[in-house]
Amino acid sequence: MRNLVWLVSLSTLLILTSCKDPAATKDYNTWATYAGSKDGIRYSANTQINPDNVSRLQVAWTYSTHDKDTAGRSQNQCNPVMVDGILYGLSPRLKLFALNAATGIQQWLFDPASEDTAARNDPAVLMKVSRGVVYWQSKDGKDKRIFYNAGNRTYAINAVDGKPVRSFGKGGYIDLSEHLDRQTEGDAYVSGNTPGIIYKDLLIMGSRVAESADAAPGHIRAFDVRTGGRRWIFHTIPHPGETGYDTWPDKDAWKKLGGANSWAGMSLDEERGIVYVPTGSIGGDFYGGFRKGSNLFANSLVALDAATGKYLWHYQVVHHDLWDRDLAANPNLVTLHKDGKTIDAVAQITKHGYIFLFDRTNGQPVFPIAERAVPQEALPGETPWPTQPVPVLPEPFARQQFSEEDLTDLSPEAHQEMLEQFRKVKYSAMFAPPSKESSWIFPGFDGGGEWGGAAVDPETQILYVNSTELPWTLTMIDAPGEGENDATGHNTYNKYCISCHGPELKGNGTSYPSLVNIGRKYPRDQIRKIIESGRNMMPSFRQIPDEERAALIDFLLHTESTAKEPGAQVRANTSGKKSILDEVPYTMTGYIRFLDKDGYPGIKPPWGTLNAVDLNTGKLLWKVPLGEFEALKKRGIPPTGTQVYGGPVVTKGGLIFVASTQDEKIRAFDKKTGRQLWQAALPAAGYATPAVYSLEGRQYVVIACGGGKVGSKSGDTYVAFALPE
Repeated sequence: MRNLVWLVSLSTLLILTSCKDPAATKDYNTWATYAGSKDGIRYSANTQINPDNVSRLQVAWTYSTHDKDTAGRSQNQCNPVMVDGILYGLSPRLKLFALNAATGIQQWLFDPASEDTAARNDPAVLMKVSRGVVYWQSKDGKDKRIFYNAGNRTYAINAVDGKPVRSFGKGGYIDLSEHLDRQTEGDAYVSGNTPGIIYKDLLIMGSRVAESADAAPGHIRAFDVRTGGRRWIFHTIPHPGETGYDTWPDKDAWKKLGGANSWAGMSLDEERGIVYVPTGSIGGDFYGGFRKGSNLFANSLVALDAATGKYLWHYQVVHHDLWDRDLAANPNLVTLHKDGKTIDAVAQITKHGYIFLFDRTNGQPVFPIAERAVPQEALPGETPWPTQPVPVLPEPFARQQFSEEDLTDLSPEAHQEMLEQFRKVKYSAMFAPPSKESSWIFPGFDGGGEWGGAAVDPETQILYVNSTELPWTLTMIDAPGEGENDATGHNTYNKYCISCHGPELKGNGTSYPSLVNIGRKYPRDQIRKIIESGRNMMPSFRQIPDEERAALIDFLLHTESTAKEPGAQVRANTSGKKSILDEVPYTMTGYIRFLDKDGYPGIKPPWGTLNAVDLNTGKLLWKVPLGEFEALKKRGIPPTGTQVYGGPVVTKGGLIFVASTQDEKIRAFDKKTGRQLWQAALPAAGYATPAVYSLEGRQYVVIACGGGKVGSKSGDTYVAFALPE
């Protein structure tokens, strides 16, 4: 027996000493990149704060830009970066700032409204979401730049003085809606909400596009960091002659379809020169009759040569997506130890609670992935894909089934209320095609896992991820047809707005606000500006023809038709050309969370969790509730968890730091056991990922407190925590 133990120990030792220790070869003490490092693992090698002293954490400094929306509509999901003692981050209105990272004292501030005429006329144009910035400097250190997104513009800002670099692009910025190798319908919406990634002298960028069938293509592009010129493009909807083109039954799909964009961020194997790109669905989320086939390269993890954009490999996580299952977080690069072998791997979390794990050099699954048959009863015209991939391992970090037995038991009244709602929904199986009879989306449209992503400890290969455990419903209705006067405001509303704001204009919480009596809040011109420019998570709808937009506003305001907006140039059907939207016979009735009358999820807790998964074995190690509701706590109900937005950070010092919860707190957990060790109140919910760094011998944890989601008040403060000096 002793010999056996010795052999196992020696084998383990040989494995560990024969491979590189990622934590030893990379600088994880700073936070110079979105998600902490280009491998995207949200890890800090700092050890000053540990389980023994974390309870002593206190506020080291706060910083506020004072530009939150007092109506509670603004958000701030920024994960700031720290380079050479300077912290760079964003405000709710996308002002870029530089702070002394030890004191929080502002060094400079850049306001994009100073460069954007539309934003000067209407500051709310820049009340959008941008999750971080990119830092780059030349080899000689004389040229230092911050790249960041404000709507469709990606700015290059001098990192020393906060002024635009006029030699970059169009006098300091590039327009993401340009150079897509395809003419888009009208003024198709393209913007950036997550920072790109730097490889040598290239800025590699994804984009956010509309979710409707007329979306712009989500191609991946690399730009010269000095000039802003496009250096390469990878077509996520393949063009003729490119890999994946032959998988499309419609050979003109590349000319008219959009989406398949990477809005959640990327990761980079800098030594190999490989960038790993997660993509979303093809535009037209819930009906795919006009986009037959598996829909490459949508819903895929794609590996590209970072220098050229050349395709290397891909894996499609959802075929012919009908459920808005975008890959919503950057992947994590990690070195695993499995079956006596060392594997450089890439882990991709999903909204539906899975972890897909691949050899990052060739795309081969580390654990088996089964193609399982899924329901096929679909709307007329739809052709669902017959199977969907499900990992055998790692074990899922979110519940996968939702039945009557799982309904809330907070009270008999709440249970009965939810039971009545539950029985109105016909389909409960995962991957049941959308229908008019309604189906459950569980985990919900917002996860499972979401854009906050996962953290991975490179020393133990344990992945930490928070998860929301909330069902949503999906119900389809007929879209307006040609014989129903397409230009009327009601039909325009059904075409563009109903999926978020619902058939009765009531919306669903602060994420999808009510439009009932909107004229009491905004004048006509302000409504027009919001439609054209977007706001918060609402994209721009510049592509709506002028006459349809005028009719839509009339419908919202209950006024007579104005025929045409003042100063607008009519584009409505003047060419007689039909929109691709005319090929979509159905629309959904809204993103509906399954909540009781008090706003609590209609499923038994936990509603939000923090999870630990061993990537070497694929086993779920522990799961704990994340967040709580004070009202339920007073009733003696144990912590339930809440809906969560934002990601965790794991440290070498033995901790996981995570905010993300509706109760406006930040917490620290023991990474070995999941036991909560510390918490602190925030001025607003921290729906973001913390930055953790060390400066002048002191370790800091910094969180953006933006709120503004799921009923939370908006905030504009950054809070830094540290041990007492």
